[in-house]
Amino acid sequence: MTAIDSNVLIGLWNPEDSLNREAQQALDAAAELGQLVIAAPVFVELRAMPGRDEGGIDAFLASTGVTVDWKMDERIWREAARANNEYVARRRKNFKLPRRIAADFVIGAHAAVRGYSLLTFDQRTFRSAFPNLTLA
Repeated sequence: MTAIDSNVLIGLWNPEDSLNREAQQALDAAAELGQLVIAAPVFVELRAMPGRDEGGIDAFLASTGVTVDWKMDERIWREAARANNEYVARRRKNFKLPRRIAADFVIGAHAAVRGYSLLTFDQRTFRSAFPNLTLA
């Protein structure tokens, strides 16, 4: 199973985005390997996009066969907190690291704990925060 980060879907939805073609190719390749899923925080991030309503997102997900994992247990939250804490500590020593939002760590922890690969365009952050996570 492959979990999808919001940046891939955002790139896919905007034909003007420089990552549009790459997003489509990456999603097609991931779909050939098995089921696609998003963590609930990805749904929240997608819903925040201008012009995206809940019904439209639901229709898109249904048409592409992407499911939403709405339930996240304590282990995911604890892993997200650990990864976020470690990232913040690294950032205090290296201010060139970009600020990250907590949802990024929940998305990574969701994939890591569930044993999914993660399809993302932000491989650097997820590789450092979740070294055992397979990135697609």
